[in-house]
Amino acid sequence: MDDVSLKFSHLDADGNARMVDVGHKPEQRRVAVAEGEVRCRPETIAALRAQALPKGDVLTVAKIAAILAAKRTDTLIPLCHSLPLSGVEVSFSIEDEAVKIRAEVSTSAKTGVEMEALAAVSVAALTIYDMCKAVDKQMVIGGIRVTEKRKEA
Repeated sequence: MDDVSLKFSHLDADGNARMVDVGHKPEQRRVAVAEGEVRCRPETIAALRAQALPKGDVLTVAKIAAILAAKRTDTLIPLCHSLPLSGVEVSFSIEDEAVKIRAEVSTSAKTGVEMEALAAVSVAALTIYDMCKAVDKQMVIGGIRVTEKRKEA
């Protein structure tokens, strides 16, 4: 490996964890998009499409859980800043072998909202898993990643 010195912003000079000071940054509109998926058996996909799962309307509950997770990210991830969210949009695409999850989170703040978007997708996936586990023990959560982040004037 190259002799590259990595500097982690969440560590102080002594290597102790710290919250990054963003006080010097300008407040601006920031947007982040994250995506992920829950892979399911075809029978589970059919039940999701028909809204015929025993625990009820899975995707509505997952959407509400995702929005709540985005709003509470700072209580889940210890060094995240508390951010006033402007919006949280969560959408699902039911495909042949998976439910695709997309979350777009926005704020006007001094730091970005990637963690909030990731938290939204992660909790949506966990909620889908929880609500479908009685009928599908083979589900796999994966592919959770930030796909876009931007600052707007």
